[in-house]
This record gives sequence, C-alpha cells and structure tokens, in this order.
Amino acid sequence: MKLLWLFLAGGCGTLARYGLSGAVQRATTFAFPWGTATVNVLGCLLAGAFWSFAEPRITVGSEMRAVVLIGFLGGFTTFSAFMLESGNLLRDSQWLWLAGNLLVQNGIGLAALLLGLALGRLV
Repeated sequence: MKLLWLFLAGGCGTLARYGLSGAVQRATTFAFPWGTATVNVLGCLLAGAFWSFAEPRITVGSEMRAVVLIGFLGGFTTFSAFMLESGNLLRDSQWLWLAGNLLVQNGIGLAALLLGLALGRLV
C-alpha cells in the first residue's frame, strides 16, 4: 500500500512541477531556467515547513512522511533537470547564467529550507 501512495504522490508532484515550471518559464523571456528554479526553491520551502511542522506538534508516521517528502516533493522538485540545464548553460559558455543558476537554486534553496523550518515551527 505504501508503494501505491508513493506512486500516486509522486505523480501528483510531477504534474504540479510540470504545470508550475512551465507557467513560470513561459512568463519569462530570459535564457535562465526560472521554471526549474521556482519549483526547486518552493520544494525546499515546503520540505522544511512540513518537516518542522510535523515533527514536534503532531505525530506523522514514517509512511506519511515518506509519501509527502519522497513521493510528492520528490516528484515536484527537479534536481536532475537542474543539472541538465546547468550542463546546457556550461556547454553554451553561458558563464553568468550558469553561476546564477547554481547560486539561486543552491543558495536560495538552502535559505528557503531554513525559512520553511522556521515557518513550520510558528504554526
């Protein structure tokens, strides 16, 4: 049953990623991969918020934690897409965009995770 829930949550996360990243990327005219950056940073924020909210306040079983963090957020975030897009920027000698992509998704992603942890503690 756990595998079925992971499968369904991963599919929902994938569809959410596809919709959001596509909408964000279409709304920009830059070569920078804003769609992927948006879902990765948002995914970090949601992971931190869920983790810190669920941990001390309510008992969330390991299966539910896996469904949300591994299933949905695993399908939602796109680290492999991030690496492929970084590789494309590297291949095209887009050094400034590459540096920005690495900084935004890693640096701001970590900051979003920490913010999510803090927000989860406030709820």
